[in-house]
Amino acid sequence: MTTTQDPGQAAARPTTTRTWLPVAAVATTLVLWASAFVAIRHLGDDFSAGPLALGRNAVGALALLALALPRFRRPGPGQWWRLVVIGLLWYAVYNVALNEGEQHVDAGTASLVLQSAPVMVALLAAVFLGERFTATKAVGLALAIAGVGLISTSGSGSGDPGSDLLGVLLCALAALVYAVSLIVQKPLMATLPAVEVTAVACAVGAVACLPWAGRLVDEAAAAPTSSVLWMVYLGLFPTAIGFTCYAYALNHMPASNLAVTTYLIPVITIVMAWLLLDETPASLAYVGGVVTLVGVSIARRRPRAVPAA
Repeated sequence: MTTTQDPGQAAARPTTTRTWLPVAAVATTLVLWASAFVAIRHLGDDFSAGPLALGRNAVGALALLALALPRFRRPGPGQWWRLVVIGLLWYAVYNVALNEGEQHVDAGTASLVLQSAPVMVALLAAVFLGERFTATKAVGLALAIAGVGLISTSGSGSGDPGSDLLGVLLCALAALVYAVSLIVQKPLMATLPAVEVTAVACAVGAVACLPWAGRLVDEAAAAPTSSVLWMVYLGLFPTAIGFTCYAYALNHMPASNLAVTTYLIPVITIVMAWLLLDETPASLAYVGGVVTLVGVSIARRRPRAVPAA
């Protein structure tokens, strides 16, 4: 027997099917980005900071360029300098600083310090993009700085207070570089695809790390095969697939909702590090992490709109 179907139901079915895709993309991104902290910590005995950054960027650039080249849009003259700055800062300096920082602190502590980046973005946006810097953002910034200070005194890592402090400072440098890169990148997203921006910047970062090519060859030859595969994993999954999934989610859900999900990264990182590396941050680092996340939450809070009379 033939039955008629409500056109509204037929139209709603594909939409309902697609609603889970952005959520799946966000979940994939969070797990992959959290796993990067654990992988970097795991590879600390086989690869030094510079060679690991080169290997990760090279693999990521090849994968991302394969995605971007079929629909590549040639950047304009005023866009190339931004791509170069992003590549130098976000993909070269950031990775080297984070890799070296995790030589001194555990993966969970590193991920907690990196959560201070959104507050730095708010401060830089007020200075360079003309966004309003309110008293609420100032309170959030102060709390985030206090949280990072607590983490730096927690003694989580090598057991040497000086080494732990150096690790926290390097991770804070990575957070600052990340924040600056977001400010520089923001105007590009209106005209260039996110995958293309990431691919070009990652390639620039790989070129900037080429001075470590000789050491990368030596360390890769001496490292076990499993460690080399983990380095490839860093470039292929957290970098190429992670950023692609994040870009997809950003195009299908509100940016404010997506930003809140990054609060889960330290939680996932700490659980992964406990299961895979048998390490956890010190108790005071948890307190500092909570203070930092509270500061970030306050700084991101939007002022209530005043109703018109």
